[in-house]
Parts: sequence; structure tokens; C-alpha cells
Amino acid sequence: MRCQFFRVLIFFLCGLPPAAQAMNMGLIRQPQEGGGTTMVFFPTLASETQVSQGPFRLSWAENSAPLKGNGRLIVVSHGSGGSPWVHTDLARTLTQHGFVVAIPQHAGDNYLDFSEPGPPSWKRRPLEVSQAINQVSTNPLFAPLLRLDAVGVFGGSAGGHTALSFAGGEWSPARFRDHCMQHIADDFSSCVGFATRLHGTWLDSLKLSIAKLIIRWRFDDETSYRYTDKRVRAVVAMVPFAADFSAESLKTPQTSLGLVIAEKDINQVPRFHVKAIQSACEPRCQILAELIEAGHGAMLSPLPPFERGSIADHLLSDPPSFDRAVSIPKLNAAIAKFFVQELTDY
Repeated sequence: MRCQFFRVLIFFLCGLPPAAQAMNMGLIRQPQEGGGTTMVFFPTLASETQVSQGPFRLSWAENSAPLKGNGRLIVVSHGSGGSPWVHTDLARTLTQHGFVVAIPQHAGDNYLDFSEPGPPSWKRRPLEVSQAINQVSTNPLFAPLLRLDAVGVFGGSAGGHTALSFAGGEWSPARFRDHCMQHIADDFSSCVGFATRLHGTWLDSLKLSIAKLIIRWRFDDETSYRYTDKRVRAVVAMVPFAADFSAESLKTPQTSLGLVIAEKDINQVPRFHVKAIQSACEPRCQILAELIEAGHGAMLSPLPPFERGSIADHLLSDPPSFDRAVSIPKLNAAIAKFFVQELTDY
């Protein structure tokens, strides 16, 4: 107990950054308006316990007392059909740097409810992030500890789409449709999700024709969508779905913008998505990491176990050449450094 007291005393009196402290990670489950749960992670001195969540063996101090960190909040937007647990390694790195981390559950596009992925979810996701900021701001545990004039957003895949929306990106279902009409054979997963895959057989032409018919019918909508929350000052988009964005809208991002590229991503082929955004926004955006050997699943840590031979296994498992144990901690550290630089000087 005396050691803990002196660690905290040194932190507050000498101004050592939270990253220099051996802090633990706490968790509070906050109910969302309209259903779902936002997981809120934070620095704490309470002892952690091991817990099981689905296939994962994780660790945190649930319902513990938050410790004042750097006063900033990061909201993580999970991917399509995603869960908060696949972002706990990133959350741990961020809390060790003093951040509070909120991971809201996106309605109709999460691991418990996969009924409305794609554009129907993309329209709602930014508002759900703003609602998470509001919820944390009114929670008496966190309200005294946070300054919400500069919030960060991280997202991967569909969550990366959310992040780009906060950076000022303008997208439309029609651009999604047009992209798929032109490039569906080369970017098949982006257009059809996890429904099926191409195998190089005679059935591929039938799958492509059916997919085009459905996409043309479902996404006959020229409406452009933009979203603004002036509290969000920095975003990181990792392996984002981005082919439906107007490149011009992200030429001058409205927030600090960091991008993460996985060169071997076959779920969102980089040249159609993140690299198109990179071409539009450089030098006004930053490449935080270009993972040469990584696939789409690099955004997930811990990585779930996938059924061998499944579509998820094909799209999300690491390429054999990717050294996750080395690359992911470096990536998480780079993301944390970006948010520290961009948010803590406000």
C-alpha cells in the first residue's frame, strides 16, 4: 500500500506521464440509451483479476475506482460484427498512457447482432460515438477526471469508416454501389462482406452477377452523409472501408488524422481504401504504421480463434509472415503516441 501511495504522489507532484507508471486497467460496463453496453476502460490502482469473455482470457479490475490520468477520452469504434474484447490490448496501452477508453456497441452491427452491417450501420455509427462521449461525460466517476474539448476516435475496418467521418469525410451509398459495380471482382469482400467468397470456379461469375444485382437495388441512394462533433480533435483510421468517401472531402481533414495500412489486407484492399485516402490527404495526415506483412486482422488484438477454412479465417487470420508479437505492441504504442501528441496540448 505504501508503494502505491508513493507512486501516485510522485505522479501528481512531479508530473510524470501516466505511461511511466505501472497502472492497472479498470473496466465499467455502462448501459447505452436504446440498448447495448459501452465498455469503459481506465487507469486504476486496483488489483486486476482474470476473466473469461467468449474465447478470450482477459484481465482487468471491474467496477474499480478510476485514477486521474491525462484528462482525455478515446472512443474506439469496433469493426463490423465486432466486439470490445478484440480491442483490449489497445485499450490497455491507452490507459497506461493515462487515457479513458470507451468502446460503444454499434447497433445492428456487433457480435451479438449482425442484422444491419454496411451503409445502414455507417449512418448511425458517428452518432453512437457522440452518445458514448455524452454518457461518459455525465458519469460521476469520470466527469471530474476528463476534459472533453479534445476527444480521440480510433476505428478499424467499419470502425475506420466511422473515424474518417469524424475527420470530415463525406460518403454516400451510391459511391459504395459505384465502387462495387467497377471493382467487385478485385474487392469482393468489401462489397459482400462475409456472405461468401470467390474460389476461382465457374460459380464465381454467378456470385458476381447476383451480388451486383443486390447492391444496385439496395444502395440506389445518392444522398451524401457528413458528421461533425467539434469535441473530436484526432482520429486514427486503421484498414478502413473508405471506397465510398469523396477524396476531396478528406483532402484537408477537419481533425488530426492518422492512418494505419496493412499491405496484405484482402478484406479491404488497400489501393481502393486506405491508400486512396492517403493519396488525398497527404501531407495533412500521418501514416502511423505501414505493416508490410499484415492482413486485415491486425486491427484485432487479441485475435479471435477462427474456424479453419471459414471465410473469417480467410479474411482475418494473419499471413504466416506477420510477427504479431513484435508488430502489435509497436503499433499500439504508435497510436498512443499520436493521441498524446494531438490531444494533450489542448
